[in-house]
Amino acid sequence: MSKVLSQQEIDLLMESVKSGKIDTDLVEETEPVKIKTYDFKRPSRLSKEYITTLTMLFEEYAKIVSSLITTQVRSNVSLRVASIEQISFDEFLHSVPHFTLMGLFRSEPQEGMQIVEINSQVCLQLLQLLCGSPDTKLASTGHGKESFTDIEIAILKDVVANFGHAFQLAFRDIVELSVKMEAMETNAQLLQTMSPNEPVIMTTFIIELLEDQTFINLCIPYVFFENMLEKLSFRNWFHSGRATDPSDKDNLTKNLQSVQVSVEVLLGKTNVSIDSFLQLELGDIITLDKPTHEPLVMSIEKLPTYLVKPGVLGNKMAAEVLHYIGGDIE
Repeated sequence: MSKVLSQQEIDLLMESVKSGKIDTDLVEETEPVKIKTYDFKRPSRLSKEYITTLTMLFEEYAKIVSSLITTQVRSNVSLRVASIEQISFDEFLHSVPHFTLMGLFRSEPQEGMQIVEINSQVCLQLLQLLCGSPDTKLASTGHGKESFTDIEIAILKDVVANFGHAFQLAFRDIVELSVKMEAMETNAQLLQTMSPNEPVIMTTFIIELLEDQTFINLCIPYVFFENMLEKLSFRNWFHSGRATDPSDKDNLTKNLQSVQVSVEVLLGKTNVSIDSFLQLELGDIITLDKPTHEPLVMSIEKLPTYLVKPGVLGNKMAAEVLHYIGGDIE
């Protein structure tokens, strides 16, 4: 808050102005001007607002990748965003280790090429899991190894493709992308996808696999975002006054109709000894614990949902729905 001058100080100031002499002891010192260094070789193209939105997008991207890779290798894989930086392509290349794996993707209709750089330690652990090694911490992974074999590259190709698929899913609310993997490289010095001074957005993820932590980098050129900046704005993401598109409900209903679910009807249960089971013959009758006049339970995705009556439709077994129970009966 500015200092309030007393009447005496105001009178002295006025006299000093009239005489041409100003008492410096009565002049309030101003704060020094804060100067922020700006590097023209590394211009900040995206504002904090856009970076915040990208952080949300890449957090979603990390969740999708974690799910896809976990399902593929059948071992728990976790990704989380560590940092998002605006650097030049040359700086990205210099940050890449000598022994690594990079997947090059093109996302139409956007410009530029995206690069996913996966640490060699992660690649070798994934290879061992995909080839049948147990889900335990692997010691001395990658010791003395300097390159991937053709077979290892072929196995890792499906893993790297999941990073492109996750990229397409993460951006589906912003723009419809068709992501295709162009190539895979192991030497960063051979990459010539863009000029060294071209600005890029480098997102670093921490990946946890087999009790180890390391890094995965995603490099996206600035030209990829140029024609979608307005869509990255918070005003477009969280605009409450936007009217609901009537086609959204129809699209949601249409998509749900194609989802497949497992449906089971349990006829009854019984206990049979191994000796009796081995002596079963054609025509033998097994007594179940369910009376024939009582309705049966239909389970959808293992959850009891309907009471039904068994029957026959044509030459196939069928069940007539009688009542909705919604999981009330086990």
